[in-house]
Amino acid sequence: MIRSELSGWGLTPVCLTFTEAVSEINLPTSCSSTNSLIPRGLGRGYGDCAINGFGVTAVTTGLQKFLLDGSVLIAEAGVSIDNILRQIVPLGFFVPVTPGTKYVTIGGAIAADVHGKNHHKDGSFGNFVKELDLLLADGTIHKIGPSNNPNLFWATIGGMGLTGVILSAKIQLLPIETSKISSTNIMCRNIDVLMDEMIRADEFAKYSVAWVDTLARGKHLGRSILSVGDHATEKDLSKRLRKRPLKYSSKQLITFPDLEVNGLLNRFTVKLFNGLWFQKARFSKKKKIVSLDSFFYPLDGIGNWNRMYGTSGFIQYQVSIPDSASHLIRLILEKFSDHRIPSFLSVLKRFGDQGSGMLSFPAKGWTLAVDIPAGVEDLGKLLDELDEKVVDAGGRLYFAKDSRMDPRFVEKMYPRLDEFRNAKIKVDPNKKFHSNMSRRLGL
Repeated sequence: MIRSELSGWGLTPVCLTFTEAVSEINLPTSCSSTNSLIPRGLGRGYGDCAINGFGVTAVTTGLQKFLLDGSVLIAEAGVSIDNILRQIVPLGFFVPVTPGTKYVTIGGAIAADVHGKNHHKDGSFGNFVKELDLLLADGTIHKIGPSNNPNLFWATIGGMGLTGVILSAKIQLLPIETSKISSTNIMCRNIDVLMDEMIRADEFAKYSVAWVDTLARGKHLGRSILSVGDHATEKDLSKRLRKRPLKYSSKQLITFPDLEVNGLLNRFTVKLFNGLWFQKARFSKKKKIVSLDSFFYPLDGIGNWNRMYGTSGFIQYQVSIPDSASHLIRLILEKFSDHRIPSFLSVLKRFGDQGSGMLSFPAKGWTLAVDIPAGVEDLGKLLDELDEKVVDAGGRLYFAKDSRMDPRFVEKMYPRLDEFRNAKIKVDPNKKFHSNMSRRLGL
């Protein structure tokens, strides 16, 4: 074991922990010989969900094997979506659900029950997991699935690694004809126009996501670019692209340097960026054929982009809001705009029906995610006030993004929390699986 200093993707908080590389040989030893353990993949959880400052943080990225069985992916937990796409896209498959980065492991995608731009149509990642191998606290390995120990399975889907270490999984893939997306951009002058357009898009668009300018005010509050799309067919492609319809490449264009650069993202630079981004979209083609990476993973083109926020790091505030409280989307944007909070990444998506994961985040309605520099004045007070309103409206915050929510809200946000705790205590009576987040929130 190595003593390491770790943080989540938001670079805050930072914690000392013991890290140990997980492998097939040392897994039972790692799990049974320590007081507490939490698995960690590529560290794309934003806060403290994959750090164990009181024990071992078990890094799963050594578990890299995967293969195809027809249209089913059989993958070890440490392999990334990036590595999987390099192999399956040329064979005519895509992952059924993907978050906004491909640098997420299969184990992490299951543990956070990640959602994507198609939740309103297809739900979250857990809907497509057919079976998984789970290492329990006693060192035994169990195969579980929707019809095989379903209680433990649905506690593990979205369970943030607290039921055991996911070793491998079988996942149903999505057949595709091409490696392109047929995408349409819709310019929306304010939040009201955007939300109307997104509700309409629920009926026809497989994928739907909106970039929102949080600094816009007045009649332009929530001005946005809504992108809708679906997988392109061969008929959609030009003659040149039809020659190799499933050609796929994945690469980073630039990498942000490992420098202590503070203050880069401020009101002036973000306002400039947002204005340029909006104008670029205004004068570009409204409908076009784009690559998978440019549609699903635009920020992955910049390696270590989280460093742009400087040494203080950033917080992503992501909430789920039911349709009955859709007015809160406007209210949250008004609060951010009034406080002149600089965020160059603010995203609004639609959610479909609630999944079966006991602690899964998505619930029917809306989800707004806003990246905020951690040093913004009075940020904690503002977010606490918004949390109150979100909870009162039946909404919730996302464990995979959180680093600061008040534990008194958790039971209201997640009504199946007691069910999860009961499932966990059956397989982990001595509470070996813990993270900083689980202690902070009493999970």
